[in-house]
Amino acid sequence: MTAYLADHAWLGGDRVDVDVLIEVDGDRIRAVTPGVTGSAAPAGATRLRGLTLPGLANAHSHAFHRALRGRTHRGGGTFWTWREDMYAVAGRLTPDSYFALARATYAEMALAGITAVGEFHYLHHDPDGRPYAEANAMGEALIAAAADAGIRITLLDACYLTGAPGQPLEGAQLRFGDGDAAAWADRVSALSGAGHARIGAAIHSVRAVPADQLATVAGWATEQGAPLHFHLSEQRAENQACQERYGCTPTELLARHGALGELSSAVHATHLTFADVAALGDSHTTICMTPTTERDLADGIGRARDLADAGSAISLGSDSNAVIDLLEETRALELDERLRTERRGHWSAADLLRAATVDGHASLGWSEAGRIAPEGLADLTTISLDSVRLAGWEAETLLESTVFAGAAQDVTDVIVGGNEVVRDRRHLAVGDVAGELHRAITGI
Repeated sequence: MTAYLADHAWLGGDRVDVDVLIEVDGDRIRAVTPGVTGSAAPAGATRLRGLTLPGLANAHSHAFHRALRGRTHRGGGTFWTWREDMYAVAGRLTPDSYFALARATYAEMALAGITAVGEFHYLHHDPDGRPYAEANAMGEALIAAAADAGIRITLLDACYLTGAPGQPLEGAQLRFGDGDAAAWADRVSALSGAGHARIGAAIHSVRAVPADQLATVAGWATEQGAPLHFHLSEQRAENQACQERYGCTPTELLARHGALGELSSAVHATHLTFADVAALGDSHTTICMTPTTERDLADGIGRARDLADAGSAISLGSDSNAVIDLLEETRALELDERLRTERRGHWSAADLLRAATVDGHASLGWSEAGRIAPEGLADLTTISLDSVRLAGWEAETLLESTVFAGAAQDVTDVIVGGNEVVRDRRHLAVGDVAGELHRAITGI
């Protein structure tokens, strides 16, 4: 048994609790007791200075995009021109180089307080599209990288069959494809999870998976009881192409083939009709917003509040990893909605934190994580209150200060499954995270 005494902890309500004793047995929380003074705490209890939150869930990541940070910002362009730079990196990765890049990227996530990542994975084969001797070598590299970095992973293995509706894969896209959804299902069925890893499914988009293949992917996820994620209406051009080929919106097409539902997550969901919003909400499909990527790529601002009101939970992701800071993603959910509506106050700070914790974990199939509560996984993130960003905080508004001013740099300690991963801002397994990132990126 291990005991932690948190100066302040968020236990899921609208305020923080003070002097919270968190007792951990193995990888689970055994008991949570607020108001425990130092003299009443068990001997040897570790003090967590600052504000302790449940571990943060990064519900949507493409680890290899981390290599693009800062390298795509000269000049202008659109999502489609940025995509060419992304394809260039995708074409050069091997299982070994991808492991090195992902290990360092996931370590950066741990330093930012992220304890679980949803890795939306479609780099399946070699650059010419030939399967590796081990068919899931790239996916296994990601699972191993997360283990080394000390965080949980849901590998969302993506079906990716066409470059656009009716067009074959070409160039760097060749390594994404399995031929058809049945072959995708055969390959992904050979993947196995681990203590820190679970396997989910993904439909890259309706651009990349023909209508007659969608049900196979959705059916595999249903049979496995696995999460199913998909990019949805990120670009207006995607909607237009879908209308031209299928006579409906991407949301309507996915609904026809059984892809919406409580285990499903729609990533971006930026350009939706009122009927799309209703369908997603009525089916309780989670919406994963990735604000820093959506503004970096000039995607637009989605109707997150409307989707939440319709019945969809909201999760958050770092997506292209142009920024890895879940607190930034969290406040951006509210701030982008203010820009869209010209009004303030769409979510409380506690609601925003739920998107970054319990709802994000649930979307990744880790429903036992995201809460500081008995029987929950012992995943904790502690934020220092000593930085210039949080100077002047008050206990009554500490959640608001943290959400609207805190940053990844304020994370001091991270515990995953009862194991220390980050202590005093230092990753215990990956000692030089910046150095490993630099070497991995420059070595591609």
